[in-house]
Amino acid sequence: MGPTLGDQLAGGKLVLDHPDKGVARITIRNERRRGALDQEMLDALATVLAELDARCLVVRGSGDVFSAGYDIGDLDGSDLAAAAERLVAHPFHAAMEALENYPYPVVAQLNGHAIGGGLELAVTCDVRVAASGIKLAMPPGRLGLIYSHTGLRKFLDACGPAATAELFFTARNISAERGRELGLINHVVAAQELEEFTRTLARDIASCSPLSLRGNKRIIRTLRAERWRLPADVEQELVALRESCFRSEDFREGIRAFAEKRAPQWSGH
Repeated sequence: MGPTLGDQLAGGKLVLDHPDKGVARITIRNERRRGALDQEMLDALATVLAELDARCLVVRGSGDVFSAGYDIGDLDGSDLAAAAERLVAHPFHAAMEALENYPYPVVAQLNGHAIGGGLELAVTCDVRVAASGIKLAMPPGRLGLIYSHTGLRKFLDACGPAATAELFFTARNISAERGRELGLINHVVAAQELEEFTRTLARDIASCSPLSLRGNKRIIRTLRAERWRLPADVEQELVALRESCFRSEDFREGIRAFAEKRAPQWSGH
């Protein structure tokens, strides 16, 4: 049985709820550590993502920070290399992989600053909505950290080589508005409007055909993974996936509902 409304995860540092039909929401509640992601939180995130089946997932922070990335404050200085590798190489990667593989759209609701791994978490989501006034930054250059190639690829996909180079080579904070110019952010809204804007966006996503959401997300992710040059068998598989929707009940229902000017009732098949 999957998680239920109001689940407290990782000792309450993550909270799962379902604010609207078809929408699940995970809130990072680790304000004492500026939304930093420790191993307990990362493990819980990977686990809960495997159990969810909502048509839209929203990930948000609490307080004035979305997430400051992985929690490096408690790393043991006596064995720093091993401790850092244990946290960054496995739990963080596993959580981001689980988020990237979530079959339905994921929206990042950036209520506050998104720094380092927190910004990667946001970029791993499909759509990003940010409150005006927040800051975005990639500080590896200030930490002596060489970032993972899997993480860097996400930034290259989102905002291209020049913007990725600037982010990582300067380690500067940039505004949400600048992030939108670079392609990191989809929408920037006033802080007091962020909650309702994101809920409306998530409801719109969740109202769409689950078959269409799953299929389109899979194709987008496959094209990115294959760097736009698809092997013949993969391309054939994706063509077959798209063509399958025309034989689906959801497609028939969508056409009927459009013609009848009513909200569709999706079956997912």
